[in-house]
Amino acid sequence: MSAPQTRTEAPFATLAQPGPARPERWLAASGALLHRAFDLAPGRTLLDAVAGPLTEAGMRGGVVHLSGGTFSPFAYVMPALSSDPRFAAYYSETFRPAGETRLERASVTFGERDGAGFLHVHGTWIEPDGHRRAGHLLPAEVVIAEPVRAEAWGTAGAAWRVIPDAETNFSLFTPVPLSAGEPGCLLLKIQPNEEIHAAIEAAARAHGLATARVRGIGSIVQPAFADGRVIPTDASEVLIPDGTVRSGPDGDLIAHLEIAVVDVAGAIHEGVLLRGANAACITFELCLTAE
Repeated sequence: MSAPQTRTEAPFATLAQPGPARPERWLAASGALLHRAFDLAPGRTLLDAVAGPLTEAGMRGGVVHLSGGTFSPFAYVMPALSSDPRFAAYYSETFRPAGETRLERASVTFGERDGAGFLHVHGTWIEPDGHRRAGHLLPAEVVIAEPVRAEAWGTAGAAWRVIPDAETNFSLFTPVPLSAGEPGCLLLKIQPNEEIHAAIEAAARAHGLATARVRGIGSIVQPAFADGRVIPTDASEVLIPDGTVRSGPDGDLIAHLEIAVVDVAGAIHEGVLLRGANAACITFELCLTAE
């Protein structure tokens, strides 16, 4: 893996996908905002500990931020280049470090697959050997050892539902409206090779969100940071610790995204993304909440 480079050319990098491009380049559904905060109790899988309380609260789609606590056992994968022409990017082998892994933070898409609660989780953590790592957690195999703090934003008026995506050949979380759209919480999926800031701004404008918080996860082709770094990795796993949409001086909406991203070599890169220079790789699953 070569060192980060400074981007000098335009436009942004993209990655060819195996299937036909979906006509809709982003999809969104909205509903009234539900907000919950709770602790994840030891002894339960991450899937059960998160999905149970949110299902009971009536939430059908949203995002959850996790912080603190430990897991044992712990299982995850990292991004990987694909040797299979059916996929543009894929996952690594599964890693299962022995002992307790301490969570720094994670971002979780909460929704449903085959009628049951399901999670898509990206995070950063400290493994028992002291190394800081990041990637895609396997929530049905991860068990809570010490309590983890959870804060969730979502809605009962729209769902994240796992649906086949012909463009990527993956089954992916896709927003589905369940009732007449209400302001407050917008579930947003961005298709591959779409510039993520532009898609967020267009969706916010279309749904009347003049200011919003942006939370969620995804993947970027060769992430470009505002400080000039460009990470030469086509496959990546991204989480958004902090994101906003605000009105600019001329009235246009401006998305600002601070991310953590892990590349195919396992290196973690953090900072503010360069607006207008970052394309989704496989997907972005975002939750925009009105402010």
